[in-house]
Amino acid sequence: MTPSGAFSFPFLVAVVFIALYFLSSIKILNEYERAVVFRLGRLIHVPKGPGFIMVFTVIDRMVRVSLRTIVHDVPSQDVITRDNVSVKVNAVVYYRVIEPMKAVVEVEQFHYATSQLAQTTLRSVLGQVELDDLLSRRERLNQELQTILDKHTDPWGIKVSMVEVKHVDLPSEMQRAMAKQAEAEREKRAKIIHADGELQASRALAEAAEIISVNTTTLQLRYLQTLTEIAAEKNSTIIFPIPIDMISGLAKR
Repeated sequence: MTPSGAFSFPFLVAVVFIALYFLSSIKILNEYERAVVFRLGRLIHVPKGPGFIMVFTVIDRMVRVSLRTIVHDVPSQDVITRDNVSVKVNAVVYYRVIEPMKAVVEVEQFHYATSQLAQTTLRSVLGQVELDDLLSRRERLNQELQTILDKHTDPWGIKVSMVEVKHVDLPSEMQRAMAKQAEAEREKRAKIIHADGELQASRALAEAAEIISVNTTTLQLRYLQTLTEIAAEKNSTIIFPIPIDMISGLAKR
């Protein structure tokens, strides 16, 4: 301070510099963020945040880590199934950081590491199953992929909550072959249903013939009912059936 009571210029510069330094050291973290701080290269073992924290820019280095669930789209992978069918498969992985210190210290770029692990695991697991299982047992495969990824990312402080196989791109030749197979399967079922219907109808006719043979009057009533049904159509021609026994008797004479 000068004799007149005013502050000297160097003192004011120092005060301004210290104020700016402290302002630059103030960091604000959101509710879903944590800060991993290294002081002189050593890890401070308690993640900081959320809210207001002080990070001294000269001696500290701060790494922000988000705790929100991350949705990662696994790029399309070329997979050869167990029955030697080449397909392209892509998937989506849901994961989140549960231990920020491990995610920063134990692995370099945990996002990239998780992505690469997901791609290799996708090729490895789907290459051990047949095409029919890949198309029809998605749920079991998703669970298996999630278990393997979660096991390998646990040392990094990452929790894989879900893996979903999104799309399976089949070659055009395989699509045509599967369409022919499905068509043949439907034709087989149609023929079986038709044959079963014929069998049931023949059994019903046999039972009806046995009932009619007991009483000849029943046959006459059925004959009159048939004539009534024909006359209802207003046909100009009515065909009268002649019993085969009558014709055979005339032939003998």
